[in-house]
Amino acid sequence: MAPELILAFAVTLAAGLATGIGSAIAFFATTTNKAFFAISMGFSAGVMIYLSFVEILPKANEYIVSETSTIAASAIATTALIGGMVLMALLDFLVPSAANPHENTDVEIMDSKSFEAKEYATKNKALLRTGAVTALAIAMHNFPEGLATFLLVLDDPTVGIALAIAVAMHNIPEGIAVSVPVYFATGSKRKAFRYSFLSGLSEPAGAVIGYLLLAPFLSDFLLGVIFAGVGGVMIFLAIDTLLPTARNSDRGHLSVYGVIAGILVMAVSLILFQV
Repeated sequence: MAPELILAFAVTLAAGLATGIGSAIAFFATTTNKAFFAISMGFSAGVMIYLSFVEILPKANEYIVSETSTIAASAIATTALIGGMVLMALLDFLVPSAANPHENTDVEIMDSKSFEAKEYATKNKALLRTGAVTALAIAMHNFPEGLATFLLVLDDPTVGIALAIAVAMHNIPEGIAVSVPVYFATGSKRKAFRYSFLSGLSEPAGAVIGYLLLAPFLSDFLLGVIFAGVGGVMIFLAIDTLLPTARNSDRGHLSVYGVIAGILVMAVSLILFQV
């Protein structure tokens, strides 16, 4: 196997398995560090938004314009960008609201001895019975993320790895969101970790399956369309998932600072890599 393929797969695998880190946090932490989640989610959103508009979309235009006119390339790239957003919106629509993996990232409810935990378990029996659906919801979201990360690392390791870091950061609270309901549904921390771990494997699975299906047809035009779609996916995740999750932590201003920090770090990093 070519070294670049090995690197792309390894990076995608690492990003996906970050859900396991979230699961471990849910088991060993006694309180949710809301400031950490607000800043990290904001940072991840800033990275994704910056990369989408400054790196990914221009890259998509560059590939598409090689096979068509400038105006047509802009129109196609914009359509693909919106298409990526619509794809993620459809995936969200297919996920039952009670099993939405972004509804909860609080680790306190893992403490079944507390009154709040018992109250949560009593009021959310339906959620506790849908732990598998929650894991499936994560898998559905991670599948296109995995392909996006894999292809970007193949094309430009600097941009791809930066995106993978942002994806990994937002996979950590997703791991918590899987572990908590599965734990209450089964009473087993081992099963909760297993579901969380397996949901993260959908990211490298998406990379491998997607690449094998697309490899025979890859061209500059198709790569451009895919990259523009990737930009749409990332923007949707940032706006629909990361920023609301950060704001729900009751540390709203910290999430904004995280966004600014994410944009600044990415801008400086990419400039330094070009020097």
